[in-house]
Amino acid sequence: MQAFLKHGLVTTKWLGDRISSSGSISPLLRILDASWYLPHLNRNPLQEFQQQHIPGALFFDLEGCCDHSSPYEHMLPSAKQFAEYAGSLAVDKQTHVVVYDGSDVGCFSAPRVWWMFRVFGHHNVSVLDGGFRNWLKEGYPVTADVISPAPTNFEATRNERWIKTFEEVERNLKTKEFMVVDARAEGRFKGIQPEPRQGVEPGHIPGSLNMPFYSFLTEAGTMKSEEELRSMFQEKNVNLSKPLVVTCGSGVTACQVALAAYLCGKEDTMVFDGAWCEWFLRAKPEQVVSEGKAKSL
Repeated sequence: MQAFLKHGLVTTKWLGDRISSSGSISPLLRILDASWYLPHLNRNPLQEFQQQHIPGALFFDLEGCCDHSSPYEHMLPSAKQFAEYAGSLAVDKQTHVVVYDGSDVGCFSAPRVWWMFRVFGHHNVSVLDGGFRNWLKEGYPVTADVISPAPTNFEATRNERWIKTFEEVERNLKTKEFMVVDARAEGRFKGIQPEPRQGVEPGHIPGSLNMPFYSFLTEAGTMKSEEELRSMFQEKNVNLSKPLVVTCGSGVTACQVALAAYLCGKEDTMVFDGAWCEWFLRAKPEQVVSEGKAKSL
């Protein structure tokens, strides 16, 4: 893998070379810890950030930067909300943003923040390949010190074409305008393993395909090669030249599929933001495919 690939990924070496011995970074670089974990893991991402993080990093709170009026988890905020939040993290149009997370698998929530920046018009953003897991494994420095850069003026425009609603996905059951890929684990997709959220049963959207987010990663936690990624899409008959919508449990790991497609040259992957949580709660029983407990009236 190249050290710098289409802005989609940067390596630990690339980032390590840009942090001085004193821990300072260029004002044109902003490192963001975008860690977020499912509740059953009992991990507190902010607390972990405060204990140790990459020098120069700030914490990006997925639960804070979202639409708090929505009944669904961390739905995209308005352009105004995102602009204010990104500006508070000292990001402007000149900034190269690098996001990472502390997942044990190497990459979990960082692609969601990568996708968010792109949806709001900021394309100068990358994911740290291998995440904090590999940063630590390779012996790069960490700190508990938190920087306080001056806020900046961030301008955001929300690209609605990259965001799919429940109504659009439901209509697609008949029109088949786009393919839907689900990034959840196979058991949840099939309906034979429980969902991590109360009131939501496992299963999948009719006609959707399953490509678990972790299948795009090597055992070392880095993204697989472009050749391997292309082969994975081909094996699932996913034509990257055609419209693609990705989903998962709540819109986070779906963005891992979007990142994989991006690394194969597809820049316009769309995300069903409400994801399986919204689908299960709003869909008709016949619109929930499951080998286990189906949705009842």
